[in-house]
Amino acid sequence: MSLTEVPKQWLLGDLFLKDYGHAGSIQKLWEMRWKMPCQRGVYPFHDGKFEDFEPIFNFLIENNINDPYSDEYTNAFFPVAQKLTKDADELAKGGDKVGAKALYLRANAVYRLSRFPYIGTPLKEKVFEEQKRSYVRGSKLWDVPIEEVTIPHKYAANGDGNKIPLYIRAPKSAAQGKRAPVVLLITGLDGHRPDNTERTDEHLKRGWATVILDIPGTTVDCPANKRDPLAPDRLFSSILEWIEGQGQFEEKRVIAWGLSAGGYYAIRLAHTHREKLVGSVGHGAGTHHYIGREWLNEIGRHEYPFGLERAYVSKYGYEDFEEMKEKCQREFSLISSEGKGVAVVKDGMKSCRLLLINGMLDGCMPVEDSLLLSEFGSPKEMRFMQGRLHMGYPEANSVVYPWMEEVMASK
Repeated sequence: MSLTEVPKQWLLGDLFLKDYGHAGSIQKLWEMRWKMPCQRGVYPFHDGKFEDFEPIFNFLIENNINDPYSDEYTNAFFPVAQKLTKDADELAKGGDKVGAKALYLRANAVYRLSRFPYIGTPLKEKVFEEQKRSYVRGSKLWDVPIEEVTIPHKYAANGDGNKIPLYIRAPKSAAQGKRAPVVLLITGLDGHRPDNTERTDEHLKRGWATVILDIPGTTVDCPANKRDPLAPDRLFSSILEWIEGQGQFEEKRVIAWGLSAGGYYAIRLAHTHREKLVGSVGHGAGTHHYIGREWLNEIGRHEYPFGLERAYVSKYGYEDFEEMKEKCQREFSLISSEGKGVAVVKDGMKSCRLLLINGMLDGCMPVEDSLLLSEFGSPKEMRFMQGRLHMGYPEANSVVYPWMEEVMASK
């Protein structure tokens, strides 16, 4: 069997054909998959409080609102987020910094779920704009705030926009002349710039700065042409050159960390811009099979909270899901794409140090997509968590951070 052939038996095993049972039902999703993480304050409810979400989901269930793209779904969350922001504003004006910080973060979590799973309607676009404003305003109360910057897209071409929005969070020492190593954090399909407080906290503890960007096709302000597989190369060229020109960053110590759908770009970047990086992490990443017909035929029944079909079609710019299944792998695969310069892995291009990490039972991005990379180019480093789903949580970060520490120190 050739490397690009569909596996006769997926590593996911019988779960490949399993219906996880929550598709199309907000009640089943809440009761079977989301209530417990909400109670624990973990993805996608990080920074949030159960008391904010339980009434919202009860309302959705009682009113049989099951379509996350509907305005009815979005509006169940949106006013709650707005009220939390307003209350945080009042606390901040009154001098209650601690209370205001907590409410801004709670608001951020509710905004996130309101625009979930994809910013694909005018109302969700409005939610995202409000989320960004609220998040950055709240971060001003932190000891080290988020800085929102827009840089020129120097290498824009073929329909790219000319500006790149980024979030920056750098140690105070970086502003005092001590350059900080950089984590270039590449977000995913449903997680965006305002959704990474905990990660930036961890980076600060290690003396690292964070530069956060959204991937092509997911936000209205990412300038990359989502239909051009080479657009991310231009995007990263502009960003990395900008990093090199900033006196606060140690440009010789930059690690890219791609999350979920962003992992594809971290892997691509590890090859196309290997001289600019000391390392890259493809975390829960897809490379080839994840956009093939056989895998896509089943993802609507897998672990993801809502069907990925509509989000994927919009992200990659196709007319419908059938067109995506027909064309996407041929156009975007890092292994078998027919377009010149796209299949950087199959072409044997060398990479910087590259860590591939995931859960063995990932139903969003098959582990096979990471294993494929072991057959080409430079040696890769891999760690897969037995019995874990997409991203390999909760153990994954206990592997990623030590690896990053070692790589940063090696330069």
